[in-house]
Amino acid sequence: MSKKSTHKFSVRSVWFQILLAVVVSFALLFLAALFLRVFTRHGKEFEMPDYRGQLSQTLTQTRSKEGFIFVVNEQRYEEGATPGAVLVQDPAAGEKVKRGRKVYLTVAAAEPPTIKLPELKEIPLSQAKIMLESQGLILERVIEKPSPYENLVLDVLYKGHTVGAGLDIKMGEKITLVVGKNINVLPDSIPAEE
Repeated sequence: MSKKSTHKFSVRSVWFQILLAVVVSFALLFLAALFLRVFTRHGKEFEMPDYRGQLSQTLTQTRSKEGFIFVVNEQRYEEGATPGAVLVQDPAAGEKVKRGRKVYLTVAAAEPPTIKLPELKEIPLSQAKIMLESQGLILERVIEKPSPYENLVLDVLYKGHTVGAGLDIKMGEKITLVVGKNINVLPDSIPAEE
């Protein structure tokens, strides 16, 4: 065999190997795409039903016909809501999802949570209102008391008794604030607690 024919043979062999590698690569990519399409159930989506108002205990103990898995990830107190009822779901109702998807639920708690009463004394009334609201407490009433410190909270009352910061109290409870009022514009007597 001459050198010329050996050289041609090796060049053809290299081109053949490159062509073979390209064909095999495309075949592997095609098979991988086909596998992923089947594995991820591409195109088989369901519309997420609305589970709000249903009891979470029933949902978590059974699987839906679409194979959804229900997970309670948060409890929140909402006045008037049935304890254990679904308040919020993720994904939301109407979204397109695949079979076997986890559905995260926020459910109604049986009782309001206990919180610590924030420090409300010696701050402006407007700030105290914001702090009460942010903690889920209700400002029942404001009692004005003669003071040189206009609209400054002088005392905090819970069920008619003076209380301090850090008291364990249920969210939604009512608080009364005693605030300072300009001495010149107040009546002589302060209304009594009911």
